[in-house]
Amino acid sequence: FVDTPDYDLVCTICQGVLRCPVRAACHHIFCKKCILQWLKRQETCPCCRKPVNSSLIFVMFKLSKSIGRMKIKCKNEIRGCAKTFSLSEQYCHSMSCLYELIPCPYQGCRAQLLRRDLDTHARHCEHWRQPCHMGCGTILSHRTQAQHNCYKQLRQEYETRQRNHRAIATTLQRKMRRMQSTMTHMKRQIGLICESLEVMDDLHEVEEEDLGESSGNSGTPISNNSNC
Repeated sequence: FVDTPDYDLVCTICQGVLRCPVRAACHHIFCKKCILQWLKRQETCPCCRKPVNSSLIFVMFKLSKSIGRMKIKCKNEIRGCAKTFSLSEQYCHSMSCLYELIPCPYQGCRAQLLRRDLDTHARHCEHWRQPCHMGCGTILSHRTQAQHNCYKQLRQEYETRQRNHRAIATTLQRKMRRMQSTMTHMKRQIGLICESLEVMDDLHEVEEEDLGESSGNSGTPISNNSNC
């Protein structure tokens, strides 16, 4: 903090400035997280030892806003940041502070550097990768950036895709020919089966006719001409 906080703004449990201050029934004020953890061990006030019910603690919104307006120094002051800002702006500042220590954003690089040095580091980082700014979609490194030619790259990709398409078309034509050959063979087999069934039907009809004739002959009576 730029100015030393008042004693009333210090949590008795953690000895730090109150974070999300809450008031117990006995009017003592603590950080919300601190008092809830304390009450898990014993349900008494750490200041006056009076019983405290966790459902009867109240958030001090006005006090929280007052604490949020207190001026603090950047945590990166030791690295050179001299800015001061409200406590409520701490997170926003840390996301843009030029003296914040951050890892190199390029995969494979383990360097840790200040945010202000990131651009300089990127110009020499061997893990630097960026898509072509012309929009061809090629991912470039420092080594390939100088030799990169969008027209040549796009032509190579076009030719590669054409070869792939021709190969796919050839494969599909081959499969279609195999399917047509299979269908022709199946038609031939079905024709043979149909012919066989017709022959069997004809034989069955002939057998029925033969049976009908033989049964008719057996039923005709035999007459004997005798002279009395």
